[in-house]
Amino acid sequence: MAKRGELPVEEHHVGQRHLDRVIMLSDGVFAIAITLSAIELKPTLVAGHGLWDAWARPLVLYLISFVLTGGVWLNHRRMFAHLRDIDLPGTALNLLLLAFVALLPVAIRFSLEHMQEDPQAMQVYFVGTAATYVSAALLWAYLAFVARLAPDLERRVALVWLLRLLMAPALIAAAGLLQAGSIIAAAIAAAVGVGLAASRRWLGRGAATE
Repeated sequence: MAKRGELPVEEHHVGQRHLDRVIMLSDGVFAIAITLSAIELKPTLVAGHGLWDAWARPLVLYLISFVLTGGVWLNHRRMFAHLRDIDLPGTALNLLLLAFVALLPVAIRFSLEHMQEDPQAMQVYFVGTAATYVSAALLWAYLAFVARLAPDLERRVALVWLLRLLMAPALIAAAGLLQAGSIIAAAIAAAVGVGLAASRRWLGRGAATE
């Protein structure tokens, strides 16, 4: 009987090892991003203000950052659970997504801390969040429809997930454009988001999309 160290490494084993390493790195970045959101909590007591005044804004910053980062992670977990392998372009697109995820806590904190001084600071939040979801959509579009690394997943379900990822940046863009005063552009972006949501709902009827 051959020793385990003498057995050949099969191609599917190599692919699984690549996929496992990418998932481990991804989970680490998501965990760090969520942890940084908590570390950035800096409640400050000001004379004449109560304890809640000191904690209100830091808690809002943390909750928004946690929910957004957690939402992206949930989509990432769903996507990677159906992959058989990961290739170089898929790895590169995943790294792009992780780059935006790592920046999310910083962008959210900057925007909400400076929005009273300069309302345009909120554009950092809108751009950062939209870019994160766009990169997630690009990653899934490549993995599911170009490289076809999730062959066991029904194509209609894969498309529903893609539409869900694209819906978020469209609605975020609408909010950002409205805040910037571009009402017509905001209406167009909102219409695109609503159209994507309706398409996702229609395609998802009768399908197990989770």
